Amino acid sequence: MKPAPFALAQPDDLAGVLAALARHGEAARVLAGGQSLVPLMNLRLVRPAMLVSINRCAELAFTERRGDRLVLGALVRQAEAETHPLVRAHCPLLAAALPWLGPQATRNRGTLCGSLAHADPLAELPAVALALEADMLLASQAGERRLPASEFFQDALTTVLRPGEMVRAVAFQAQAGDERSAFLEIGNREHGFAVAGVAVRWRLEAERCAFARIAMLGAGPVACRVPAAEAAIVGRPLDAGAIAEVVEAARAAVAPPTDVHADADYRRHALGVLLARALRQGDGQWASGSR
Repeated sequence: MKPAPFALAQPDDLAGVLAALARHGEAARVLAGGQSLVPLMNLRLVRPAMLVSINRCAELAFTERRGDRLVLGALVRQAEAETHPLVRAHCPLLAAALPWLGPQATRNRGTLCGSLAHADPLAELPAVALALEADMLLASQAGERRLPASEFFQDALTTVLRPGEMVRAVAFQAQAGDERSAFLEIGNREHGFAVAGVAVRWRLEAERCAFARIAMLGAGPVACRVPAAEAAIVGRPLDAGAIAEVVEAARAAVAPPTDVHADADYRRHALGVLLARALRQGDGQWASGSR
């Protein structure tokens, strides 16, 4: 299949990108890796009249520690972030999740910010962004704004991005040295769409959970934090009884969809199983799941 006709702009800097987006408004889309956008264009599910490539904007290809945040620019590729020493040192949850975004070929081109802006309800990075309390750094010719990830995702494939605006960078909360985290997901086939997944951070003090962040994918129209499950575990040891209560709190709080990949009841059950497994992985600093 072929996309509808479109024009291509390839500015050399962010100012040029924002100028092109401002000129074309709702008719423009940002092109970085194109791993989600191009298939949709080929199916003619989206028909932008103008693609604005950021691939020549070296200023957007950065990974930096800034205070208590790890900030990654819009041109950072998923494969690059996966092995970056700053990511592995300061955001091990992100490092654990990145291998599950797709095959190596798509991760070589796909970007973190592109996946977040796409807002697929079965994508891994929105859940990771919620668990890591990320901020989305948005830019347009009108200026910049910074929004928590919890306010960025609105619905399936829908965010708060305005016409002429792009995700310039994402700022993840750096994880403390004594923090533990895990990412687990299941799918119907290797590197196919996920059926369900969990991104979890927690810290123990005196053998009790002092802090927890739990986010899920496949739990609704967008990735979601599960405050009820977080509240159920804080202040308690991670024993079998506490984990069982956390699982039940999480299952009661989510509203998974039914689709061609799985029905709602299966997803709800799977999310609980994955959450229990994640919380039992207390021996390592981080862990990644398998299908």
